Amino acid sequence: MRKFKLPNTYVIIAAIIILSAVMTWFVPGGQYVKAEDGSLTYEAVDSVPQTWQVFTAIYHGFVKQAGIIIFILVVGGAFWLLNATGAVEAGIKRFIVRIGNKDILVLVALTVLFSLAGAVFGMSEETIPFVGIVVPLAISMGYDASMGMLVVYVASNVGFSSAFLNPFTVGIAQGMADLPLFSGMGYRLFCWGLLTLLLVVFVVIYARTFRQARGPNPVGEPAEPQVGESVEPLTRRQAWILIVLLLTVVALIVGVTCFEWYMPEITGLFLAMGIICAIIAGFDSDRTIKELMAGAKDILSAALVVGFASGIIVILQDGKVVDSVLHAMQEGLEGGGKLGSLSAMYGIQAVINFIIPSATAKAAITIPIMAPFADMTGVSRQAMVLAFQFGDGFTNMITPTSGVLVAALAMARIPYAKWVRWIWKMVLALVVIGLLLLLPTALFQIAGF
Repeated sequence: MRKFKLPNTYVIIAAIIILSAVMTWFVPGGQYVKAEDGSLTYEAVDSVPQTWQVFTAIYHGFVKQAGIIIFILVVGGAFWLLNATGAVEAGIKRFIVRIGNKDILVLVALTVLFSLAGAVFGMSEETIPFVGIVVPLAISMGYDASMGMLVVYVASNVGFSSAFLNPFTVGIAQGMADLPLFSGMGYRLFCWGLLTLLLVVFVVIYARTFRQARGPNPVGEPAEPQVGESVEPLTRRQAWILIVLLLTVVALIVGVTCFEWYMPEITGLFLAMGIICAIIAGFDSDRTIKELMAGAKDILSAALVVGFASGIIVILQDGKVVDSVLHAMQEGLEGGGKLGSLSAMYGIQAVINFIIPSATAKAAITIPIMAPFADMTGVSRQAMVLAFQFGDGFTNMITPTSGVLVAALAMARIPYAKWVRWIWKMVLALVVIGLLLLLPTALFQIAGF
């Protein structure tokens, strides 16, 4: 028998669009009507069966999400341009060298560093080369390959899950939910700090336990140590580029918190960062444009997914059945209150992650439906976005459809099955902790939520 292969993301989206069109022929039409007091009342209406509109829906989906698509392309190009300067990679390598051979301090510092990278600019694919650097480093200090994966890949995923400035998760999800970009940062910072602290504690305990046991590598075979490689000091250009990156993060925080910046301003900020970094690096105009285009091309798939996926909600809205679906969800969870609804959203996002590992694709498919559902069940849209973040991020560490995970495991020479046996308890613990962190958003008044 042929081995089952999960279809391409676009094939999945196309199937959902067709399924949505079929639904318009069988699901009764309905709509919510807003009363003068602001309350919503559901009433039945005639549905509008969709046929060839499955093709025009894609066009309307792109038009509807044009701002977010531009945001993704420009920010992706800017970060590609930043990475092309080599300053970030050189800075991290230099950071590792400066810490020296203080084992526990090195591991803790790397854990915090990569968690912060995931929380601030969504480090994901970029972890792959660093796995190749840090795994031999961990082995040279007397640990195993899993320790290298832990302080790089797992740490960045923890930061990614609890991100407070990640433009590719928080920014896109909040944009689709009509929330101020990067709002609710205070509680997200708390979640990131708590989860990172717990991960640091686990790293320290695992390091001490491993040193005491001195047993065989529990997860795969170790990569060949590649220590002794000389690391050049940061050049003046690289130092200035890192300063520009730091100033960009500061400007982003100030802009969104004090001046209500939204996608146009933030897009311009990242574009300016990329261009300034290119000038500092000595790139000429042709090289700068070439790198920007390469970055936009690299992230084009994620941008296209947003437009295609928006066609789903267009079909459901034009067919007059989206409110019927929301009403059915509301009735199904009736009695569960905010906690039941929020928990259901969290669970749905976690399950979908095994089918669509791309955070951008999931946001495009689920947020337009989850946002009004959150309104009807009394759950804040900020809490809904946080449920999306947690549901998307934690299970990425075991999702077999994640290309980043597969590539990182290949770099560390760890078989997937052995990795799952080693990491599943931590993933389960993170999922439970995520649920506990979601509960206060439904039970208490939290600033920004």
